[in-house]
Amino acid sequence: MSDKNKKEVSSGTAKVGLGQEIANLVKTNIRDYMMYIALVLIMAFFTWRTHGGFIQARNISNLINQAAYVAVLAIGMTVILILKHIDLSVGYVAGFCGAIAAILMTQYNVNEWLAILIVMCVGLVIGLYQGLLVTRVGVPAFVTTLAGMFMFRGLLNLSLQKTGTIIVPNAGFNALSNGFIPDIPGVNLGFHFLTVLIGIVAVVLVIISQIKARRQKMKYNFQVTSTPVFVFTLVFISVIIMLIIWVLAGYSGIPWAAVIVGVVLFVYNYMLNKTRLGRYIYGIGGNDQAAELSGVNVKRVTLFAFCSMSVLAALSGVLYTSRLQSATPTAGLAFEMDAIASSYIGGTAVSGGIGKVTNTIIGALVIMSLTNGMNLMGVDISYQYIVKGIIFIIAVAFDVRTRSKK
Repeated sequence: MSDKNKKEVSSGTAKVGLGQEIANLVKTNIRDYMMYIALVLIMAFFTWRTHGGFIQARNISNLINQAAYVAVLAIGMTVILILKHIDLSVGYVAGFCGAIAAILMTQYNVNEWLAILIVMCVGLVIGLYQGLLVTRVGVPAFVTTLAGMFMFRGLLNLSLQKTGTIIVPNAGFNALSNGFIPDIPGVNLGFHFLTVLIGIVAVVLVIISQIKARRQKMKYNFQVTSTPVFVFTLVFISVIIMLIIWVLAGYSGIPWAAVIVGVVLFVYNYMLNKTRLGRYIYGIGGNDQAAELSGVNVKRVTLFAFCSMSVLAALSGVLYTSRLQSATPTAGLAFEMDAIASSYIGGTAVSGGIGKVTNTIIGALVIMSLTNGMNLMGVDISYQYIVKGIIFIIAVAFDVRTRSKK
């Protein structure tokens, strides 16, 4: 028997037919696949109902820019939910920080990049305040952040009480959620060449990382998919990436908002999966008492989670203010609900200890695709809330049922 066959037998894939293997994969991982299936169905439905308008390059770029602030919030919220806590204040923390940025730029002529740095520091201070209340004083996170929601809503209104809505004229700041990465100078091929290059690099990196992960699993005799299924998965992922890239390249390229979300996603995905801190976060979420007995500083890790959440809320506020090119008293309304829904739709366990920020991004796209598609169809905002609520409860119920069966 060849070495390859030996490895496949030890991995449990050689003796199973291809069709049976695919059926087993779908059955075993239905909870993870369902969010992708739901996103595809939602996009297909709105493409049909809008006669192709939903899938046009301009609307896809608009969808990415709309989803950016929710995606950033949802990434931080996933970490909080894994730890079995919650942060209800993030919406108005985002609105308040966005208002501070606008005030600094318009009333005090502060450079936009310095203003962003300042509001990120403000977010850090807010996270320290709320995190210390939870970890040192012992106030439950629900109560602490509910009080924070009221407080920062009041501070948002106070900060804009005299001026009302503040229009932000700074072009660099507004480009964060409205601009696109520039193309290579001198290249004019009828499409955004740099975007296509980035897409090709992304596909190569995905293939290399997946092959490396597969070899690592086989090295330790973990179960892996058969070679045909593995190759099909790589081809499918590559095609999806390049289709999205090609659509964006046909318009104005990759939005800066997508770059920002991509950087945040990479940092948090690496932190959760490749560092000791990430293992501590999952361990505390699974069993905080066992983690503490193992020597993990539960309070310090929890404090970090609240600090990171508020910093990301500040960044979300910057992206939202940039998107509107203004700071408004209504900024932050229900942001926390979209972030929490995105995390749960993305597969974060209600009981804590389980969650992936990569899946959370899919959850954010599901939520914002619903909003975007229903807006294109002219659906009343009241019905939009009802539909999103139904999708949310179905996703959580499905997650609970599939986990209980396991």
